[in-house]
Amino acid sequence: MPTYVALLYSIGLGEGRRLVMSDLKAMAQELGFKNPRTLVATGNLVFEARTTSIPNLERRLEAAFEQTFGRHVDIIVRGAGDWLKLAAANPFPAESADTGDQVAVRVMREPTSADAVAALQARAAEDEKILWVDGDIWLVFSRERPTSRLLAAANHKRLGIGTSRNWNTVRRLAEMVGSRQ
Repeated sequence: MPTYVALLYSIGLGEGRRLVMSDLKAMAQELGFKNPRTLVATGNLVFEARTTSIPNLERRLEAAFEQTFGRHVDIIVRGAGDWLKLAAANPFPAESADTGDQVAVRVMREPTSADAVAALQARAAEDEKILWVDGDIWLVFSRERPTSRLLAAANHKRLGIGTSRNWNTVRRLAEMVGSRQ
């Protein structure tokens, strides 16, 4: 059975409510997914499922999430092989080794346009970097600034449906799915 990675976007359920990862795993089990497991409490789910299309998995997960938790959340799914390819394509290995929490990838449902990436580049500070790799956007955030204009600019309206994960999370998810290949 193939292994998949599901990334939830903005998992806040509302004031006073938070998503508990055991509830997310239970939802996945109710969908018939096997061996669901999570990584940190930020909406990262790894599971096995019968071979099907990625859009079908995304629709099923989003519908189940809304039914279970009462709120729509965009969910991006990648197969294990595609996740390993994404991790291997990290264009910032030196920065990732030094400061993995400052390197992130915005994983996109549909590839981002070159124009959108160029517009994002215009917002980067001198010590920040942006690269477009296979439709996803890799970013290196400034260590010197407490806030970055990139974070606000890398949103659904400008770039399309996607969600960001830092290198530490990308790497750990790759380790989780790599052992299941």
